[in-house]
Amino acid sequence: MKNKLFKDFEAVSAKAWKQKIQVDLKGADYNDKLITKTPHGIDIKPFYHKDEINEKFSSPQNNTWEIAEQILFDHGIQNAINFTKDVVNRGAELIWVVISNSNLDYKTYFDAVSDLNIHFFVEYQNPTHQLSAIIIDSAKHHIAKFEIGIDPLHHFASTGNWWENLEKDQQQWANLLTNSTVVANLDARLFQQAGATIPQQLAYTMAQLNEYLNWANHLKITKLEVKVINAVGSNYFFEIAKIKALPFLIESLLEAYEIEVDYTFFTTPSKRNKTLYDYNVNMLRTTTECMSAVLGGSHVVANLAYDEIYHKSNDFGERISRNQLLMLKEESYFDKVKNPTDGVYYIDSLISQFNESAWEIFKQLEQGGGYIQQLFDGKIQQKIKASSSEEIKAVETGELILVGTNKYKNPADRMKRELEISPFIEKQSRKTLIEPIIERRIAEEIEQERMGNE
Repeated sequence: MKNKLFKDFEAVSAKAWKQKIQVDLKGADYNDKLITKTPHGIDIKPFYHKDEINEKFSSPQNNTWEIAEQILFDHGIQNAINFTKDVVNRGAELIWVVISNSNLDYKTYFDAVSDLNIHFFVEYQNPTHQLSAIIIDSAKHHIAKFEIGIDPLHHFASTGNWWENLEKDQQQWANLLTNSTVVANLDARLFQQAGATIPQQLAYTMAQLNEYLNWANHLKITKLEVKVINAVGSNYFFEIAKIKALPFLIESLLEAYEIEVDYTFFTTPSKRNKTLYDYNVNMLRTTTECMSAVLGGSHVVANLAYDEIYHKSNDFGERISRNQLLMLKEESYFDKVKNPTDGVYYIDSLISQFNESAWEIFKQLEQGGGYIQQLFDGKIQQKIKASSSEEIKAVETGELILVGTNKYKNPADRMKRELEISPFIEKQSRKTLIEPIIERRIAEEIEQERMGNE
C-alpha cells in the first residue's frame, strides 16, 4: 500500500493518554480506579505505550513445538504398550514416559515400542543402577530420538529426602550425564502447583539451575543439556510472559559460567486450578493454558485430561486433551506464526517486571546460602506457603473465581462415587531431612466440605 493512512495524524504520547484519562475520571484517583494489584507484585495498568517500555523483548519464537503424550503406567505395562502405539497413530509427536516405580518391567515396555519412529522422553524420577542400565540399553537399540531426564534437586524438594545423600546423588547425576542419552531435568512444576507467585517460580528455577551449574563446575562438566519443565495456570498473559522471561534469566545466569548449556522448554497445564466439581470447565482452562505455553515459546506441550485429578488415565480423557492440542496446531495454526507477541507492550512490560522481581529474589536467596541451604532453613517453603494461603483465601472469599466451584455452582453435582484416585492431599508420616514442598489445588477445602455434605 503506497498511501500512508495515518501520516496526517500525530502520534499520541503516553503522557497525553494519561492526561486524557485523568480528565475523564473527573477528579477520581487514577491509581485507585484503574491500577489493578496482583498477588505477583505486578500492577496492571489500564494501557501500555511504547514510550514506557525501556527494553523490548524480542527473541526468535519457536513455532515447531511438539505435541506430547504422557505415559504413567497406572494400568500396567501391557496397557501402556497398547496406549503408546495407539496415541502415535492419533497425532502424538513425543512420548513422555514417567518412571516413578522401579518395580515395573520397563524392559518389556521399551522393547515393545522400540520400532516406533517417534521422539521418546523419559522423566526418570528415582534412578536405580539396575533400572538405569535397562533404560540406557533400550535407548541404544532405539531407532528414534531417545532422551532420559534426571532431577535429584526436584526429588529432594518434593519428598524432603535425597535419593541417597547429597554427595552420592551429585555423583550419580554426573555419572548418568556421561551417557549421551541422559539430560538434566529442571522441574519447575512443583513451585507453580504448590502456590508460588510467578517471580518466585522464576527465581527458584534459576536457583535450582545455579546449583546444577555449580555441580557441573565441581565435577568438571563443560556442557549441559537441560529440559526446563513448567506448569502454567489460567492467567493468560502472565503465563506467556513467564515462559518468555526464562531465556533472558537463564542467559544472564550463564554469563557467570564457562559451561555450554542447551535448554528446551517442556510445558504442561497446572493441576493447581483444576476442579472436581463442574469438571468440564477444566477443558476451557487447559485450552488457554496450552495457548499460553505455545505463545510463550515452549518446545514441547503436554496437555492434562479434564478428569486427571480424580480418574486414572482413560481413552476418552486422553483423546480430548490430545485433540485440544491438535486443534491448536492443525486448525488454529499455532505452529505457523513466528513471534506472535512481538510489539505487545503489555507482555514486554510483564517480562521486564518478572525479570527484575525474580532476579531480586534470586540474589536474596543466594545471599542466604543458595537453593539447598534455603530449603534446609525452610525459607523457600515458608514463602511458597504464604503465597499459597493468600491464593486459597482469595478463592474462599470469591475474590478469585473458579467457575462451578465458588461461583455458578451446580448443587446437583455428586462426585464421591466418581473417584478412582484421591484428588486431595494425602498426609504421609515419614522422616525427612527438610519439610517437602507440597503441591496443593486451590479448590481442595471447598470440595472436601462439599463432598462431606453429599
